[in-house]
Amino acid sequence: MEGHSKQNQPAGNEKRPLISSDLATPIYGLFGLGILYTLYVAHQIILPIVLAVMTSLLLSPLVKKAYVKWRIPRMVSSMVFVLLVLAGIVGITLAVATPALKWVEEVPGAVSRVLVGESELSRQIAKVTESAEQVEKSVEQLSDGERRQPTAVVLQTDSWRSQLMNKIQNGIVGLALALALTYFLLVSGDRLIRNFVRQLPMGQRKTVLRITHDSQHLIAQYLGVLGLSNIFVGTSTGLICWAVGLPDPAVWGLVAGLARFVPYLGVVISVSMLSVISVISLEEFWMMAIAPLGFLALTTLVGAFIEPWIHGFRMAINPVIIFVSIFFWGWLWGPVGVLLAVPLMTVIQVVLKQIPRLRPVYRVIAR
Repeated sequence: MEGHSKQNQPAGNEKRPLISSDLATPIYGLFGLGILYTLYVAHQIILPIVLAVMTSLLLSPLVKKAYVKWRIPRMVSSMVFVLLVLAGIVGITLAVATPALKWVEEVPGAVSRVLVGESELSRQIAKVTESAEQVEKSVEQLSDGERRQPTAVVLQTDSWRSQLMNKIQNGIVGLALALALTYFLLVSGDRLIRNFVRQLPMGQRKTVLRITHDSQHLIAQYLGVLGLSNIFVGTSTGLICWAVGLPDPAVWGLVAGLARFVPYLGVVISVSMLSVISVISLEEFWMMAIAPLGFLALTTLVGAFIEPWIHGFRMAINPVIIFVSIFFWGWLWGPVGVLLAVPLMTVIQVVLKQIPRLRPVYRVIAR
C-alpha cells in the first residue's frame, strides 16, 4: 500500500502549472476583454497617457541629441519642444476652426441650391409638398369629430453647441495633461526605464531596451517622413485650389495635408471635401474635377514612389491589419484613436517582433 501511494504522489522535482491548459485560453480571453473594457471606460485617463508616451518617444531622440551635442539641459530642451508642439496645435486649430465653422453653416444651403435651384427637380418637390399639405388637411377634417389625445412634448435642452463645448473642454483638459506628462517623461523617462530594467532578469534587459530603442526609431522615422511628404502634398493642394479659384485655398491645403496622417480614410475625406467645395464654388464641370483629382494624383505619387524611396522601408504590417486597426482605435477613442492607429501598430509590431513567444503573431500580421 505504501509503495502504491508513493507511486501516485507527484515527484518532488515536478512543478504543477498554476493554470490548467484547459482553463488557460478562457482565462486569457477574459483578461483581454477586461483590458478592452478598461481602455474603453477609462479613456479620459488612458488616452492622455498614451498620447504622452507616443509624443515622448518621438521627441526623446531630439532631447538626447540636444544634450549630447550642445549640452542643453533636458529640462530646457524638453520645455522648448513641448511648447513648440503646443504652438503647432494652437496655430493649426486657429487656422482651420474659423473657416471650418463658416463652411459648416454654409454648405447645407449651398448644396441644396446646387441640387434644387430653379430646375425641374424643384418644381417636382413643390408639387409633392402641395399634395402632402392637401392630404394633411383632409385627415384633419376627418378627425374633427374625434377627441384628440393629449400629446406629450419633450423639450431637448442639450443642444449640439453645448455638447460641442463640453467635448472641447474635455479635449483641452486631456491635451494639457498629455503635454504635462510628456514634459516629465522627456526629463526623467530614461531614468524611469533604467530603474525598471534593473529589476528584470539579465536575459530580459536587452529585450526591453531594444524594444524602447526600436520604437523610438521607427515612430520618429515614420512620422518624420510622413510629415515631410504631407507638407509637400498640402502645399501643392493649396496651390491647386488657389489656381482654380477656390476660397480659402490655404485652409484646404492644410486640411488635406493633415488628413494624410490617417491612412486610407484621410484620402477619402480629403477627396470628398475638395469635391464638395469645388461643386459649390465653381461653375464648369472640368474645373470642379481639378482639385480632387489633383490631390488624388499627388497622394498616389507620394505614397507609391517618394515615401518608400525616402525612408527605405514600408510598414511591415499587412494593409488589412492597418485598415482594421484604424476602425478599432477609432471606435475605442474616437478621432484621436484614428490618428494614433498607425503609431500604435508600429509599437505593437516592435513588441511582437522582439518577444520570442509573440513572434508567431508578428509573422501572421506581417506584410
